[in-house]
Amino acid sequence: MEQIKTKKQPFAKSEKSRKEERGWYAVHTYSGYEDAVARYLKQRVDSLEMHDKIFNIIVPKEKNIKIKNGKRKETEEKIYPGYVLVDMVMSDDSWYVVRNTPRVTGFVGANSTEPAPLSKDEVDSLLSRMGGKTPKIQIEFSVGEIVKITDGPFKDSEGKISEVDSEHGKLKVMIPLFGRETAVELDSLQVKKI
Repeated sequence: MEQIKTKKQPFAKSEKSRKEERGWYAVHTYSGYEDAVARYLKQRVDSLEMHDKIFNIIVPKEKNIKIKNGKRKETEEKIYPGYVLVDMVMSDDSWYVVRNTPRVTGFVGANSTEPAPLSKDEVDSLLSRMGGKTPKIQIEFSVGEIVKITDGPFKDSEGKISEVDSEHGKLKVMIPLFGRETAVELDSLQVKKI
């Protein structure tokens, strides 16, 4: 049987896969407008009463701790800038509602009219990354840099960074002590760049 695309059929599927199934879909947006798109889409779902087709809308983000100039700052960064994830049943109506939301450029798939759902593994991995209790620490130091210790028993000593532990926010600094280089483990807040 030959399938003919019409204006009323925005996404084409084979007869076997025509059954409407729930899945997570990646929606491409204008970069920087992910939160606005999520807000607009939630408003459209409410006003058009699409709760039976569109269930959840998220902007994938993770918490980070940036250390700059000796100060810790907790930030929330988008994991995939320019994308919003939508948990929905793909149908003509739900496709139309999402696709015609302001600042949405299309679905991710073979083409924007044939959206491909994300695999369960991809979704599970992403949700666990988002739900992480401990934020990642981003340290603005690298191995080989010369730093000055600003706190602790070695205050005012200078040394060279030999190791960076981003996971715990720690640095190993080689300082001259008793006539030889000695490794000292410090918190990244205890040093500053020279």
